Amino acid sequence: MASVLTNAGSMAALDTLRSISRDMSTTQNRISSGLKVEQASDNAAYWSIATTMKAESSSLSVVGEALGMGSSLADIANTAVESLVELMSKVRDRVVAAGESTTDKAKIQTELTELFSQIDSTVNGAAFNKVNWLTGDNNGTAITEAEVLSGANGSTLTTINVNLEASANGNVAAIVGTVTTIDVSAAADAAEISGYLATIDTAMADLTTQGATFGAATTRIDLQKDFISSITDAIDRGVGSLVDADMNEESTRLKALQTQQQLAVQSLSIANSNTDLILQLFR
Repeated sequence: MASVLTNAGSMAALDTLRSISRDMSTTQNRISSGLKVEQASDNAAYWSIATTMKAESSSLSVVGEALGMGSSLADIANTAVESLVELMSKVRDRVVAAGESTTDKAKIQTELTELFSQIDSTVNGAAFNKVNWLTGDNNGTAITEAEVLSGANGSTLTTINVNLEASANGNVAAIVGTVTTIDVSAAADAAEISGYLATIDTAMADLTTQGATFGAATTRIDLQKDFISSITDAIDRGVGSLVDADMNEESTRLKALQTQQQLAVQSLSIANSNTDLILQLFR
């Protein structure tokens, strides 16, 4: 039926054109943002999962930064202890030399004093961000155990604990303190020199023990840092699979919608021109 009041063909074509325009708008948004799920209305389930996992990934990034700082502290402490062991070896050599009766002990003590100054400088200089594991100082607070943030599982935080007093003589500063008071200039006999050597040997053994603790901590922290990095990447890939738009698919869809839009416009034009035929009846 031909009617000048109701053009069913034109209404159908217009409805189709509106639908295609909506689909084009959605596709263009996906192409411009790179996301197929940008807000909850796009896909409530995927949006909820992605939001939660993004928050977890962000927290893990903070953990990774904390592990990086812990790794730096462990590296500095480990390097400092290695230097101290070498310095202790030099101290031992000078003390052994002081056992020779013809040696000028005063001059040897002068050498030892310089070595002791270097030892103290090494201990006090092994700090990172005002934290020094060798002196057990954390921004002015004395500590016997360092805690390095290693994980965040919901509201539960996990840490890697590093014992700063692995030896019976306390931390590194206390260990070297047993040696830096040695004074061979007043040593009267071989027995006293032997006592000094025993003290140095004990200090070196304690430093080795503490160095092993720092070395193990460095390995553990680095392993955890690599693990956190891998987990973060896996989470990001998982979130991407849920919300990222497939650009190949979207570009193909856009091309198809553009073609459909052109056909819909042409169809609407044809439908609108049908009413012109009615005028021919009255001529």
